[in-house]
Amino acid sequence: MFVQSNSPSYHALSDHELIESLASSAETGLTPEEVARRYEQYGWNELQFKPGKPPWLRFLLQFHQPLLYILLLAGTVKAFLGSWTNAWVIWGVTLINAIIGYVQEAQAEGAIASLAKAVATETTVLREGQPLRIPSRDLVPGDLVMLTSGDKVPADLRLLRVRNLQVDESALTGESVPVEKSIQVFPVDTPLAERRNMAYAGSFITFGQGQGLVIATANATEVGQISQSMENSVSLSTPLTRKFEKFSHTLLYAILTLATFTFVVGIGQGGTWLNMFEAAVALAVSAIPEGLPAVVTITLAIGVNRMAKRNAIIRKLPAVEALGSATVICSDKTGTLTENQMTVQAIYTGGQHYRISGGGYSPKGEITAIANNQEMALEGNTLPCVLTDCLITGLVCNDSQLKQTGADWSVVGDPTEGALIAVAEKAGLSQGAFMAVKPRLDAIPFESDYQYMATLHDAGHDAEPRMIYVKGSVEALLERCTQMLDAQGQAIALDASQIKQEVEAMANQGLRVLAFAQKVASAHQHAIDHEDIAADLVFLGLQGMIDPPRPEAIAAVRACQSAGIQVKMITGDHIATATAIAQRMGIQTTAGLIAYEGRDISQMNASEIENAALAGSVFARVAPTQKLQLVEALQATGNIVAMTGDGVNDAPALKQADIGIAMGKGGTEVARESAAMLLTDDNFASIAAAVEEGRTVYQNLQKAIAFLLPVNGGESMTILISALLARELPILSLQVLWLNMINSITMTVPLAFEPKSQSLMQQPPRNPNEPLLTPKLLRRILVVSVFNWILIFGLFEWAKSTTGDIAVARTMAIQALVAARIIYLVSISQLGTDIVQYLRGRSRTIASSPALLLGIATAVILQVLFSQWSVMNILFATAPLTWNQWLICLVPMLPMIPTAMLANQIDPPQANSTGNKKLVIKT
Repeated sequence: MFVQSNSPSYHALSDHELIESLASSAETGLTPEEVARRYEQYGWNELQFKPGKPPWLRFLLQFHQPLLYILLLAGTVKAFLGSWTNAWVIWGVTLINAIIGYVQEAQAEGAIASLAKAVATETTVLREGQPLRIPSRDLVPGDLVMLTSGDKVPADLRLLRVRNLQVDESALTGESVPVEKSIQVFPVDTPLAERRNMAYAGSFITFGQGQGLVIATANATEVGQISQSMENSVSLSTPLTRKFEKFSHTLLYAILTLATFTFVVGIGQGGTWLNMFEAAVALAVSAIPEGLPAVVTITLAIGVNRMAKRNAIIRKLPAVEALGSATVICSDKTGTLTENQMTVQAIYTGGQHYRISGGGYSPKGEITAIANNQEMALEGNTLPCVLTDCLITGLVCNDSQLKQTGADWSVVGDPTEGALIAVAEKAGLSQGAFMAVKPRLDAIPFESDYQYMATLHDAGHDAEPRMIYVKGSVEALLERCTQMLDAQGQAIALDASQIKQEVEAMANQGLRVLAFAQKVASAHQHAIDHEDIAADLVFLGLQGMIDPPRPEAIAAVRACQSAGIQVKMITGDHIATATAIAQRMGIQTTAGLIAYEGRDISQMNASEIENAALAGSVFARVAPTQKLQLVEALQATGNIVAMTGDGVNDAPALKQADIGIAMGKGGTEVARESAAMLLTDDNFASIAAAVEEGRTVYQNLQKAIAFLLPVNGGESMTILISALLARELPILSLQVLWLNMINSITMTVPLAFEPKSQSLMQQPPRNPNEPLLTPKLLRRILVVSVFNWILIFGLFEWAKSTTGDIAVARTMAIQALVAARIIYLVSISQLGTDIVQYLRGRSRTIASSPALLLGIATAVILQVLFSQWSVMNILFATAPLTWNQWLICLVPMLPMIPTAMLANQIDPPQANSTGNKKLVIKT
């Protein structure tokens, strides 16, 4: 029986001692029964972090805001002066603000944390001798785990087999470079960073392959012991929220200065210090946008949820804002811009051309030989031997399988490999039958640095040699080949120029081209390494497959270009294939379609790379390090860059990009951990959707600011001028709190649910360095603030002179302000835009805005209670209104209409110039 322990001695055990202590098997792993027993004993393989700040402390921190200090102080002074009702109302409103902030932050943090967990980490284990792909959380001690490049180590492992295995352990040990692993036994007192036969949870496989037994899971792992002292928290801080914090501090000083000025001037003009203190408090309260922090948090949280519904999961909240500012999207081709459903359509082998019919992964179709403009369908038993060898190489140098569900066929694994299996089965070849006769002995998985995969197979008969089969990029294989097979299957000298011509011809048809080769292995060879593939390969042929562009991606590219966002294709594929796809998708700059190859970039200096990055639309045969160079070059020219990636070596570019985007389905764990956003469907259209949602978030926040601040401005101007003129205040501090907290939040929160405007994706990207209050927004706020000041002051003075009741006058001024605010709210919402377009005959429909209508209805009900309910009359010094007085309060809605129209004047959007299009390929 095995008992999990975090004892450091596993690295000092021999393989036999290790297997015995873990009660497992190095060949077959654990049985399902033993897995179930150990799961019951040890539970999920998930880290348990130190609890974060307790709820009571997080609630108290809601009061740790500069602007709330003023309210708390004002309430305390009111209580000291004996105005307990006023004090309790001020404290109550502050408490409501804290509750709203606490609830919304908790919901936002929970939503982001749950979305981050939505993309499960998986690992490959061997159980009862069968390889299984399972969630990492299902691992138990004693499991036999298979590791390959790009994997995240799912638990602490003692390694039993390694092949060129390198692991990035920097997060645990601080080692800046990947560590090369071995299966050597180390002394007991070996420091953790030097235990080369161990792989620790949370580290990443950067190169090679390996196998190891799980020795510790969850909090028994090395990183788990550290996590117990760490808080697992989600940060809601973003550049935008930090701008709000800076704005709040600036506003705090301005408020204190104005309040002090009001108090001193009022006293100097003969006002009582009690009245002047009330005026100073009212001025301070009126200038504070109490509802704004809650609206910001709610809007960001809604944006995250909207993106998740459109297949974009946000891992880092600042990405929401950055997406709205993106000026360039650098996207991979295969699977992101294209369908990633490969079908082999052309083969070149032995100097002959073959065309393949059929689509998808179905093994139904024909192979037709093309010679002298004549076509002849081939049967399985009439295939030339060189064609058979080419197909067999694609069939067995392969880690994928085809799966049939009813009449539909799908691939379990890589789409490219699925296409190779499908075309081989069209020729009557069977993957299972071949493997039964010539089982695989060893393999070298695909590595981006080498651009090929190789497998070693046993001889089917004593007379046959063991064979090495290789598939990969044309460039990688040609430099390793010395011979090729002719039509009769005889080895002849390699004709590289002819092969390159055939590659160019296939690529010009938009086909993705792979090369295939083989090599005779030694009779007793049991393993292969890169040295075995370095030379003397025999070239077998080419297979060209089509991966059609996604229709929705074509539309998304157009939408991005209309929005002023450049789309650039960065791919490892052949330049002719990449440009053919780019032309079909409309990926080009105003100068046309300019394409560069990786070898061009390698010969450029920094200035030339910047120029190429700006001018180019397609970058083909690009190495991972060059992706980083391109991102840095684009950023150096002032661009905000979104970058997609899925491989291990894409991580530096993903981290460097303003928005790193990893593939949720096909990406490696290294890429996912480096990205700010994950695509659950690996589709470019989801990137465009996320950009749209990012812009919508910022648009709705600007609407909220444009709605909230004019009321604060109007109130402040009213109180300041009244105090300076030594007149009675048209609105008291408690009534200001009601307007700023209850009424404002009720009417502003629906703006967070606003849909995108129709012209949103026709506008250029937002400058991320623009101030929170732009000149245009300040002008809008000033216009509406002046209107609100005239409304409050004018109606108060009129009502006071006609009714002689100051409470009625104040109540009418407030109700008139709210009525006018309803018109202003509609004018800045999408509902208002749709109404205007409908009246002008430019639209036949008006979008429904249930959240906005509900907010307005709730505000109306609360305002009726505010003046007509006796309890409210006592708390807020209001008075019931008659029907005639209510009608008078509705009159200001009419002049608000032209005022809102004046405030809403915007510059017409500038059309995007497309210029003359041309195709230029830089090679």
